Amino acid sequence: MEKFRLDGLIAVVTGASGGIGTAGAIALAESGADVALVARNRAKLEQAAMSIEAVGRKALVVEADVTSEAAVEKAKDEVIGAFGKIDILFNNAGITSPKTMADLPAEEWRHVLDVNLTGAYLCSRAFSPAMIAQKSGRIINMGSILSARGMASRSVYCASKAGLANLGASLAFELGPHGITVNTIGATVIVTDLNRELIKTQPQLYQKVIDRMPLGRLGELDDLTGPLVFLASPAAKFVTGQTLYVDGGYTAG
Repeated sequence: MEKFRLDGLIAVVTGASGGIGTAGAIALAESGADVALVARNRAKLEQAAMSIEAVGRKALVVEADVTSEAAVEKAKDEVIGAFGKIDILFNNAGITSPKTMADLPAEEWRHVLDVNLTGAYLCSRAFSPAMIAQKSGRIINMGSILSARGMASRSVYCASKAGLANLGASLAFELGPHGITVNTIGATVIVTDLNRELIKTQPQLYQKVIDRMPLGRLGELDDLTGPLVFLASPAAKFVTGQTLYVDGGYTAG
């Protein structure tokens, strides 16, 4: 079981101010990592940092917009300055825009792509040199079942998540010779505080997702944390370029 431990490692989590980001950061900390929490909302990051410190690990709050190249570079410098290295990058920052193509303004299309895809690119580009220097590292992207499937009124989200999965596969080839693995988690709908009410107000839409899943339910936050820790750990040292679907079997058929 020591292969699943992250003791002595430094993790960077984007979109760490709530939901999957905070849960993932806490899971990494519980497995032994110190964590840099990156997002735009400092107050929520500080709350997340308290949870990290409560399990005995160090937390660094880094207020940054992942769509800004300058902000990402500054965040990288803060993490290196505080911890001296970077071992794990969890590209989790993401948004959606549930609109049809006809109703989706071009600027909104660009914004979703900037956060979901360009942000992961900027962070991977900024943080990977430290991993290259030490000949080891893990990059994990927060993808979706919609990395591989389409859905009405989710065109930009589907496009961004498909791009993210293929970005991960491409970077696996580029960074593999340096001892760095790159993988994507393809999750089904994960119930969080932010989307709980939306799920209640659109029961027919989400029931269609559930009906397709052999396990017959939406995902919970702790359904993701085990796969995340696995991909971040030494146990996954020979796993790279993959999309690991954590979806209750949604993509099986």
